Parts: sequence; structure tokens; C-alpha cells
Amino acid sequence: MSDQIEIHDLLLRTIIGINPEERETLQDVVISLTMETDLRDAGCSDDIDQTVNYRTICKNVITLVEGSKYLLVEKLAQEVARCCLEDPRVQKVLVKVEKPGALRFARSVGVTIERSRDD
Repeated sequence: MSDQIEIHDLLLRTIIGINPEERETLQDVVISLTMETDLRDAGCSDDIDQTVNYRTICKNVITLVEGSKYLLVEKLAQEVARCCLEDPRVQKVLVKVEKPGALRFARSVGVTIERSRDD
């Protein structure tokens, strides 16, 4: 499948990290999503019910991230992927989570994971 819905650079704040100060202060995270789905029916019908509603997925991701307190960006990425795959039309998702300022001299550090319905 080559059809994709992309959300780039969603800037959110959450508790993330293993150090004591990271467990008390909200930090920025930047999330990007690429969701594989079949867009042919929506392309022909022009009907929102025939496609993944990216606004709904975005709201769900925001709720998840802003309410979370994970230690690792890996866990956050995994849970964001799970959230996206709750929509049965999403067949696969690529999730990139960046933590700006986590490393001195680096603009950001992050992880990228890919999950599918088969995982």
C-alpha cells in the first residue's frame, strides 16, 4: 500500500525522562506520524467517512501524550503507534518522537518506530 496520511511536527508537552528533574517538569516533545491506509474510496467519493479522520487521531494522540508520564521516548512512541492503530483503517504507522534539548550540543534526540496491525 502506498497511500499515506502524514502529520508533521506536532509539538506537545509531557513528563518524560528518567532523571528526577524530568519527572517534575513538563518537557517539549515533537511527534510526526505517517499512517498507511487505502485512500482510494475517499478519493473517489469525497466522503470523510471513507477515510482516516486525521483530526480525530491527532486529538487522541494529544490526549495520550499530555496525560502520560513515561520514562522513555521508546515507550511514548509505542503508545502513540498503538493509539493510531486503534483506527481499523490504519494498516501501518511510522512514529517519530523527538525530545528537543535532551543532549547538549544536539538540537534534539529521538526514536522512530514502525508498527503494523500484524505486530
